[in-house]
Amino acid sequence: MTRSPFNSNWSYRPKTSIFADVHGQSSAGVSIRLPHDAIIGLERRADAPSGAGGAFFPDGAFEYLTTLDVPLGWADKHVALEFEGVYRDAMVYVNGAFIAQRPNGYAAFVVPLDGFLEYGAENTIRVDARTHADSRWYTGAGLYREVHLWVTERVHVAEHGGVRITTPDVDEDRAVVAVTTRLDNTGTLTRTATVITEILAPNGDVVAAERSPVTTLPQSTGVIRQRMYVPHPRLWNVDTPALYVARTTVEGISYDPEVRHTSFGIRKLQLDPQNGLRINGDSVKLRGACIHHDNGILGAATFADAEERRIKLLKEAGFNAIRSSHNPISVAMLEACDRLGMLVMDETFDMWADSKSPFDYSLAFPEWWERDVEAMVAVDFNHPSVIIYSIGNEIPETGHAVASQWGRKLTEKIRELDDTRFITNGINGFVSVLRDVPALTEAATSEAAAASSLEAAAADGGVNALMGSDDDFMDQLVGSPLVTAATAESFALLDIVGLNYGDVRYQMERDAHPNRIVVGTETFPSRIDRNWKLVTEHPHVIGDFTWSGWDYLGEVGVGRVKYAGDADEDSFDGAFPWLTSWSADLDITGHRRPMSYYRETVFGLRTDPYIAVRRPANHGRAFTLGQWSWTDAVSSWSWKAPTGSPMILEVYSDADEIELQLNDHVVARTPVGTRRALVADFEIPYEPGTLTAVAFQGGIEVGRSVLRTASGPTLIDARADKATTPLRDGALVFVAIELRDADGNLVNDADRPVSVTVTGAGSLAALGSGRPRTFERFDQHTHSSYDGRLLAAIRPDSIGIINITVDATDATTSAIQIDVLPDNGALPITVRPDSLESIPA
Repeated sequence: MTRSPFNSNWSYRPKTSIFADVHGQSSAGVSIRLPHDAIIGLERRADAPSGAGGAFFPDGAFEYLTTLDVPLGWADKHVALEFEGVYRDAMVYVNGAFIAQRPNGYAAFVVPLDGFLEYGAENTIRVDARTHADSRWYTGAGLYREVHLWVTERVHVAEHGGVRITTPDVDEDRAVVAVTTRLDNTGTLTRTATVITEILAPNGDVVAAERSPVTTLPQSTGVIRQRMYVPHPRLWNVDTPALYVARTTVEGISYDPEVRHTSFGIRKLQLDPQNGLRINGDSVKLRGACIHHDNGILGAATFADAEERRIKLLKEAGFNAIRSSHNPISVAMLEACDRLGMLVMDETFDMWADSKSPFDYSLAFPEWWERDVEAMVAVDFNHPSVIIYSIGNEIPETGHAVASQWGRKLTEKIRELDDTRFITNGINGFVSVLRDVPALTEAATSEAAAASSLEAAAADGGVNALMGSDDDFMDQLVGSPLVTAATAESFALLDIVGLNYGDVRYQMERDAHPNRIVVGTETFPSRIDRNWKLVTEHPHVIGDFTWSGWDYLGEVGVGRVKYAGDADEDSFDGAFPWLTSWSADLDITGHRRPMSYYRETVFGLRTDPYIAVRRPANHGRAFTLGQWSWTDAVSSWSWKAPTGSPMILEVYSDADEIELQLNDHVVARTPVGTRRALVADFEIPYEPGTLTAVAFQGGIEVGRSVLRTASGPTLIDARADKATTPLRDGALVFVAIELRDADGNLVNDADRPVSVTVTGAGSLAALGSGRPRTFERFDQHTHSSYDGRLLAAIRPDSIGIINITVDATDATTSAIQIDVLPDNGALPITVRPDSLESIPA
């Protein structure tokens, strides 16, 4: 019995009418291999309907087509397709007949094909998808997540949620492992089977087992509950993410028993206002990052290796938790979080029944919300990384007594499905009272200021513009009695009160509700120093999730520096050709920006000083920073600036003082924290050479960092993240490309076009930089560097050798070889969760 990838031999094309097909007016399909984003390769334009929110990409409707050869022997089998996500409004057809739909672009769903197939023949599978004015950020479109083909016996373990594992009682001596298995009978006969469950320790040893008979009637489901005991369990946590595997075998239904492997972790979650969040008895503060679902230069395409790379780099940057904003997370990323030890807050929706975009999911929410919640929980249930469910993001209904009852339905549904995790809601007090304009005006600092702000927000940037415009206004409003009264019922539904930009309420909630737990579900990155102090000083505040951890496509220019004289100086969003939000610690290629090192210092995870230099080309220009902004500083001392040019430096450190040495001469020494906590500011004349920052605590050196000016010929430093890769659909090789001198110093101020040629057993999937404002595409073989860096994503296509050549004008050429090996069917470390395999009789 098999669950196999169904990602090859697809084609896609823009969707047209059947009449256009008849008259030969439709375009021919383009052959592809999933996952695939139909939007990322289209030309952006300033007048695109998606606007700044969708990064000026066009919308569209698309048709995906493939064939399935169905042997006669499958007539007695159960056949289904599993879609991990289709954006959006998916319509599924078999042999031209409609069989299923799914409006939600992020929900996983299974489509049984029984009754629609022609056995002993080739069957056509068609999936239609579309996107238009349905989101506030870049979504991509099409079959952007993987598809799987299930072929099982008529009596089989259910595809989604078929095996559910909990660990309700854990101590040092043993852990109780409760396994619930759902057996579906899609046949016409009553059948009796035996379900055998074995628990495999991280080293592969069987440490517990149980067998149970079950009889299922035709077209019915049998539920088997087994309770086992694992001695001396290895516990899952962020530092040691130990994973067990439940091996489920179903015997008595065929000569080939069905075997499924499901990975899980043994851990204990606790929550209270005195200790906050505890995992296995240890208090944990969530160093959180909000992330969107896109993979930068790859668009929305969800490659397993890209998802894992994001989690790895986020963890290296000091984060221990992510919030999937604002939709259910991908299976591939959940698996990466399990393996690497990253905590997850998984989120259901960005809207309920009240729309935020003209054609968004609110049109389907009243009818589909329950099935979509079931889908999210079914995917998440066995993943130890998932500790919190969020029922929404900045939902307007949270401030309305009647409309907020949707929240009650959502929380109760989740508790019915999974009572082992905590529930929150990313509530923005401002959004909750947004429509109460008279009261909003009264709550503001002054009626005139509020009216002016409201007028500006309506004209440009909407809610985000008003939120980010003024510290005092936002704090006064969110902390006002108006918001307190409006959100009281919505807060009361939750295990954890989630506050978007509501840090002013942390102490208020403690005072008014001593039993209340709080988390900063979304916070301004510019406030991390004071917000983290609130988190560490208040046990009832369990963490902070910054907006955002990883840069994303859309909501363009939210975090940009606004310089006087720029054409979009007075607008909230960046003007075309702005591409990304530019509000994150890591850019879309995964390169850490200076604000990431500041955050790492705030978290207490970094002791060496970090040197950031503001771009000399902008010296003297007046500028403003928004709440999502950081300065334009770069960690470099290689500039095309005349000697003696004034340079502004920011050095991040938890020491008392920072001393600057330039070419072995002390040029400045200043206290840390004069302008901002953990920052020492300098202005010195530029002189090429060696710049050193020395940190002093109580007059004693505690750390130092060095920057050196690049000189001599420019070399291309191209480094692949792996030397070998398996041939599977989610596999990628990432090649970091940097311009450096012979001593390894980055050449950041001499950007140029860089070309990547791929031959042999692979192909170029994408090439791009972290540049947030660009006309360039990611599907070309040449792209300009940004601050001396680019990223290439290479996809293996066959067994053999991939040859990668990187060259640029006035720079040496670099060459890399990658071995593509046969796929052994397993991801690193653990067996892929919910995988099926055939075993001999």
